Amino acid sequence: MSSQSALKRHGLFAFGIGCLFLGVGCAWIPSGEKSAEFLEPPSMKEILSHAAHHESESPLPEWPEDRWWQEFGSPELTGLIDSALKDNPGLKVAYARLHEAHALVRVEGARLLPFLEADAELTAERISEHGVFAALNPEVAGADIALGLIHPLSLRWELDFWGKNRAMMESAMSRELAHNAEWAEVRLRLTAGIARAYFRRVALRQQLELVEAMVDLRHDLLNLAKIRFRSGLDDANSVKRATAELEAANKRKAGTREQLDFQQYLLVRLSGHGPDWGEQLFTDTVMMPRRIPLPPELPIGLLAHRPDLAAAKYRAEAAAKMITVAKTQFLPTIDLNGFVGLRALTLASGIGSLGNFLFSSSSLAYGGGPGLRLPWFEGGRLRGELEAQRKEYDVAVELYNDTLLEAMREVADSLSVWHETRSMLEAHRRLLTSVSDDWQLVEVRFRSGLDDRREVLKQHHAVLDQEFALKALEADQLVSMVGLIEALGGGYPIVRDTQQATE
Repeated sequence: MSSQSALKRHGLFAFGIGCLFLGVGCAWIPSGEKSAEFLEPPSMKEILSHAAHHESESPLPEWPEDRWWQEFGSPELTGLIDSALKDNPGLKVAYARLHEAHALVRVEGARLLPFLEADAELTAERISEHGVFAALNPEVAGADIALGLIHPLSLRWELDFWGKNRAMMESAMSRELAHNAEWAEVRLRLTAGIARAYFRRVALRQQLELVEAMVDLRHDLLNLAKIRFRSGLDDANSVKRATAELEAANKRKAGTREQLDFQQYLLVRLSGHGPDWGEQLFTDTVMMPRRIPLPPELPIGLLAHRPDLAAAKYRAEAAAKMITVAKTQFLPTIDLNGFVGLRALTLASGIGSLGNFLFSSSSLAYGGGPGLRLPWFEGGRLRGELEAQRKEYDVAVELYNDTLLEAMREVADSLSVWHETRSMLEAHRRLLTSVSDDWQLVEVRFRSGLDDRREVLKQHHAVLDQEFALKALEADQLVSMVGLIEALGGGYPIVRDTQQATE
């Protein structure tokens, strides 16, 4: 009866000490300053509602889609982007970082599980004659001993009462989602850059054909000027003017070809290949890709599809979880330890028979129980770590807010450029129609004998000049489409929660 009462007293004493540790530990956590707050998106209702005011095409079900470049209907563009997604070194680096983040999630998740391991040890030592052990056991002072132990099963398990290990795992999962969003950001920048360079190259290819036709017209005008000069109908100045205009056309042709080569080399570089790879590209394609219709409504929620904004949000969520981890450092750490195996200790005189002792049934040993650790004094380290994590969270939130404001500005600018290029394109097409009508009228007058062939060539040159400018505007319109798609995230899929991301 006395043994039971003593056991009961010891249990109550241990329980009281545990409660004391818990209470004192909780009281140590300092309160910090007010944390940074996520910024709500400013209103853009008027801009977004006006986005597709002039668009008559049917709305797309989801816009933009993940493989948005296919909407332009260009197999060559799709092939270029697919090749770049497979071979671009920068994208490979981002993908490797994503896999690294996934592996770290597994590392942090392992903390929630018990660790099972095996260990063995063989130690030979001499007991000091002046140590505490020798003072208590003088008969073994100065003796040589041998110790052997084999634990085929050892258990270590940190009981996650305060959620520290789970918070670390969730922080790692948020960082993985951030890496995934950053990979999508690299992918978006790469595909948008390829699309822009491709549209510029197609326009320059068409412009080169037009400027070559203009050079031919200038040759014809120069020949006519020479004939009229030899015939005494014009003076030498007309020949000089025609020669200067021909050289200007040749210069324009050389500049257009130089820009065309630059865009082609840019595409080759973005695709992740050597310069020789581009020699076989763009041999036949001269058609401008079709435009993508703008949906009648662009809700502000589309900004959540921006990968840079998603990455900033996930970084902030990861930092928030690390605040929880820092707080749990003030609380007791409770471990569960256990082992089962063989242990034997013998004097040096019997070291040869250590194996017989170790592998006998009488050497069986086992044990286990909880362990508790509580930091009483860390020199301010824990408070410093908690404050640092809180400030890291504030930084992450403000970076998110800054990214959000930048995203709003980019969307507004992209929509403005979209409208401007569309208006300019429509106005220039009307101008081209007017100039073409004048050319047709001059041809009628030429056939009627009212004008000479020079007027026909000059008016034809004016038409080609306006067509040259039209190709640049068409490319600008397509590039503005890419800019808006890029500003809206390029179809990046939103991951609703970390659990969904791991499924």
